[in-house]
Amino acid sequence: MAHSSTETAPARQARRARRLPPVFGAMFLMATSAIGPGFITQTTRFTAQLGAAFAFAILASVLLDIAVQLNVWRIVGVAGRRAQDLGNTVLPGAGYVLAGLDVVGGLIFNLGNVAGCALGLNALLGLDVRTGGAVSALLAVAVFLVRRAGTVMDRVVVVLGALMIAMTLYVVFVSRPPVRDALRQTVAPDRLDFLVITTLVGGTVGGYIVYSGAHRMLDSGVTGADRVGEITRASVNGILLTALMRVLLFLAVLGVVAGGYVLNPDNPAPSAFQHALGEAGVRLFGLVMWIAAITSVIGASYTSVSFTVSFHPLVERYRNALVVAFVAVTAVLYLAIGAGPVRLLVLAGALNGLILPVGLGLLLWVAARRSDDLLHAYRYPRWLLAAGLVAWVITLYLSWTSLTKLGTL
Repeated sequence: MAHSSTETAPARQARRARRLPPVFGAMFLMATSAIGPGFITQTTRFTAQLGAAFAFAILASVLLDIAVQLNVWRIVGVAGRRAQDLGNTVLPGAGYVLAGLDVVGGLIFNLGNVAGCALGLNALLGLDVRTGGAVSALLAVAVFLVRRAGTVMDRVVVVLGALMIAMTLYVVFVSRPPVRDALRQTVAPDRLDFLVITTLVGGTVGGYIVYSGAHRMLDSGVTGADRVGEITRASVNGILLTALMRVLLFLAVLGVVAGGYVLNPDNPAPSAFQHALGEAGVRLFGLVMWIAAITSVIGASYTSVSFTVSFHPLVERYRNALVVAFVAVTAVLYLAIGAGPVRLLVLAGALNGLILPVGLGLLLWVAARRSDDLLHAYRYPRWLLAAGLVAWVITLYLSWTSLTKLGTL
């Protein structure tokens, strides 16, 4: 027995060394959840619309995103409790409302994500959109069928996220964007568009996305006031990863439109990649779109179920099975609805701003009024609370614009 123990010790140590840092998976889950099909379409359209001036909108939205994520991650992390549990403590029943909004919203978002997978595989392999959606859903299900699903999920989103960034960087080098002009307009834009900025914020931290990394962080065991530094770095780095992908995609498209090429208004992103790389560009776009969409399917499914696990012990016990069921229901609905993928993406984007104001408002109340008990007497920074309040006001505006969009569908 002792011999066996001695033999397995090096293997055990090697396995521990190969593990990702506890918050690394949370950071990438948040980033890849934000980088979905709508993210790609949105960035391409705004680049074609604003040109190099879009750089300022990206910078402004990143600062607002950081304000939101710093607050959400710190409050959830220091409290050691999920957003819905804090909500129920502050206002009985509010957590259930938040969970309901997130589960329903997550399902709608996932329809758009599966549609994005279908679009990606259609461009990459020529697969029919229904077949592509079904195949992608099966691959997402496979992640949660393994024994250590959390670890596998972390590795999948990290590897695919890194691959997506690398491929987009390659397109940047090929398209040769006017980097100096983009840098200048980051601080002195020729045009300003506040609506674009708020839309970017909603697309990056709206809906389930803002909670994806924070809830994964809790599941990784990173909680408490003594881990604030680690929590802060992870939350900011997650946003910076998202911003990096946004900037690279912006530069790739800017190189195309700055050369005088007019993007196809019906399919702007694939037409930009095609102009830069020819037919290979269409395939590369398909792969980038598919990675963005499949990681968002994983993130939306995991996060939506995480809003229900604390309501009953059986939910926690069968969590992976519920995530699998969530993906399966999404796929069945996608196949049954028969709506075009673009329409589903529009619907997902329209609902994106509805969830954040409710959850962020409850969490900021915890920081402002309940820090003694719920944050274990942690002294919450006033500057951070003020930044969160500014961001919250903007999310109210996002919520209103989202509601008006629903009437047009």
